[in-house]
Amino acid sequence: MDRERPACRWGADGRLDALPLWSDAVALKFATPDSANVPPPRLALLSEWPRAAWGLGRLIAEWKTLDGVPRGDGHPVILLPGLVNSDRSNFVMRRYLNRLGYRAEGWDLGRNLGVRAIGPEGERLMARIAALHEETGEKVTLIGISLGGIMARIAAHRHPELVREVITISSPFAGPPTCTNVWRQFEWLTGEKIDDPAVSARLKEAARPLPVPATAIWSRNDGLVNGLICREPEGSPGRAIEISSSHLFVQMRPEVLRAVAQTLGGQSGSEAR
Repeated sequence: MDRERPACRWGADGRLDALPLWSDAVALKFATPDSANVPPPRLALLSEWPRAAWGLGRLIAEWKTLDGVPRGDGHPVILLPGLVNSDRSNFVMRRYLNRLGYRAEGWDLGRNLGVRAIGPEGERLMARIAALHEETGEKVTLIGISLGGIMARIAAHRHPELVREVITISSPFAGPPTCTNVWRQFEWLTGEKIDDPAVSARLKEAARPLPVPATAIWSRNDGLVNGLICREPEGSPGRAIEISSSHLFVQMRPEVLRAVAQTLGGQSGSEAR
């Protein structure tokens, strides 16, 4: 008898039209954390690269089928990369969103090395957002991958007048860094300790419900971060879209590209300015 495969879901709103490959289904069954208070199991971590390779293969196969989504309205979008990554890591998503009609740009701050990239108070990131807002006359949508999503949420809290919407992708903003398999790498790359008061304060700020529309795309079988801390708690105003994916190259998954495009296309124009 065939086992039922988990579908990619729009939370309580229905389903996406993409199904995970068997590798993701197996990972979902055998490599998911038992609670939100632990890092992903070792099996999930070990499966990251094979599953990421499958995802890239799907992107190549499905690239020409990704146009069946709402067209963009031209509003500005900034993509924030994950830890140690640069704008090159989200080139595919920027190209896709620009093709749909959005003005999608990188953050232009080099590699994401935490405060080493954005400044102690995030001032370089805020200057980038403010400059694009001033240039276009429109609020800016922020799309953050992993650590970039935490930064996007903090930016929206501090300057909601500049931010139209926040979309996070596999971003562990709702729990402690010890619920990830990369917290040591974070410390080494950023020069900060996870128990530093400044780090703890930023995480608490990121975890609070946002004053702007928020969508969290997350995977229960993520091998690097606990997917259960990549979404707001049940009953919160933020929207959650569950997928089945590796953490690596998640921003290149066809279902993630579709989910981002559909989320952007559903944004009310009355909230754009």
